[in-house]
Amino acid sequence: MDFIKNIVKSQLFRLSSLNTLSILVRVAGGLVGSKMIALFIGPAGMAVTGNLRSMMTSLDAFCTLGMQNGIIKYTAENEKNSDKLNNVLATTFITILTTLGVIMLVLFIPAGYWSTKVFGSIDYTWAIRTLAVTLPLYAGNLVFMAILNGLGNFKRVIYLNIWGNIAGVASTSILIWQLGLTGALIGLIAYPSILFFFSVYQIHRLFPGFTFVKMRYFNKSILKGLLSYSVMMLLSAVLGSVVYIGIRNFIIERYSADDAGFYEAVNRIAGFYLMFASTMLTVYFLPKLSSAVSNDDTKGVIRSYYKIMVPVFAGGLVLVYFLRVVIIKVLFAKDFLPMETLFLWQLTGDFFKVCSLILGFEFFAKKMTRAYIVSEVLSFTILYTSSHLLIPQYGAEGAVMAHAITYACYFLVLAVYFRKKII
Repeated sequence: MDFIKNIVKSQLFRLSSLNTLSILVRVAGGLVGSKMIALFIGPAGMAVTGNLRSMMTSLDAFCTLGMQNGIIKYTAENEKNSDKLNNVLATTFITILTTLGVIMLVLFIPAGYWSTKVFGSIDYTWAIRTLAVTLPLYAGNLVFMAILNGLGNFKRVIYLNIWGNIAGVASTSILIWQLGLTGALIGLIAYPSILFFFSVYQIHRLFPGFTFVKMRYFNKSILKGLLSYSVMMLLSAVLGSVVYIGIRNFIIERYSADDAGFYEAVNRIAGFYLMFASTMLTVYFLPKLSSAVSNDDTKGVIRSYYKIMVPVFAGGLVLVYFLRVVIIKVLFAKDFLPMETLFLWQLTGDFFKVCSLILGFEFFAKKMTRAYIVSEVLSFTILYTSSHLLIPQYGAEGAVMAHAITYACYFLVLAVYFRKKII
C-alpha cells in the first residue's frame, strides 16, 4: 500500500497538463475512427489505411524537414524580439515552401509508382495525387502548430486540437459510412487540411497579412540551426515507415490482407497507450534529463522512471491482456477476434519498449546524434529481418514476435551502453 501511496503522491502521477488533455482528445478520436473502419471496411481496409498512415508519418518529417522542435525552440527564444522572430518565421516558411514544391512533384508525377510501393497496387494512384495536392495544407498546419507552441499559446493549441479532432473524426466517419475504403483514405488525407484552416486563422490573428514572409528576413545561420534538428527526426520517420509498410505488405503477400489488418489493429491499440507514456516522457522526463548536469542527476531521473512509470505501465499491460477480447469487441468488431493471439507478443514488446524509452530520450537530451543513428538502424534492421524470418511460418503472429525480439534486444543494447547511468 505504501508503494501505491508513493506513486499517487508523486509529482509525476499528479502532473496535469494541457498536453495530456490534447492526448486524451486524440485517443478518443482515434478510437472512434478505428471503430468506423472496423465496422464498415474490415481488417483488409485496416491494413490499407495503416500503410497510408505510415506514409503520412514520413511526410510529416519531410514536409517540415524534421524542424518542428527547432521551430518551437527558436520561436520561444525570440518571442520578444520582433526582428529576430521575423527572421525565424521567414526562414522557416521560405525553406519549407521550397521543399514542398519538390516533394509535391516527386509524389504527383510518379504517383502510380508510389501507389505500388505503398499499397502493393496501382489502384490507389488517385490517393497519392490527392495527398500531393493537399500537401501545403498538411505541412502548413504542422508549422503553424509549432509556432503557436513556441509562442506559448498552449490554450490555443489545445482548442485547435479539440475542435480539429471533432471536425476531422465527424467528417471521416461520414465519408467511411458513405464511401467505405475510399472515404477512409479521403478522410485521412483531408483531416490535416481541416486542422490547417483552424491553425491558419490563429496565426493570422497574431501576424495579420503574414508580412514576415519576405526574402530580406531569410537568415542562413537560423536555417543551419533549424536543420540541426532534422537528422534524428527524418531517420526515425523514414526507417519506421518503410519497415512497417514492408511488414504489412509481406503479410499480405504470404497470407492475406485480413492478417495484415489484424497486425495493424493491434499496433493501433498499442499506439493509444504508448501515446501516454511518450507524452509523459516529453513533458516530464526529457526536461529533467536535459538539465541534469552530473551523472548522479541523470541516475536519479532514470531511476525514478523505473520505480514509478514502468510498474504502473506494466500493470496496465497486464490489464489489457486480460481484457483483450472485450477491447477487440469495443474498439473494432467480431471480425477482428482472430487478432487475440497477437496480444501476448505485442504487449511483451511494448513492455521492453517502454523500458528503453527513457534511455532513448537520453540521446535527445544530450544530442548524441551518432549513437542515436546507430541504435535506430540496428533496431529497425532486427525488426525487418526477424519479421521476414518469422512471418512465413507464423503469419501476423510472427510480426509481433519480431516486435518483442526487437525491443528486448534494443533495451539490452541501451542498458549496456548507458550502464553507468543506471547502476
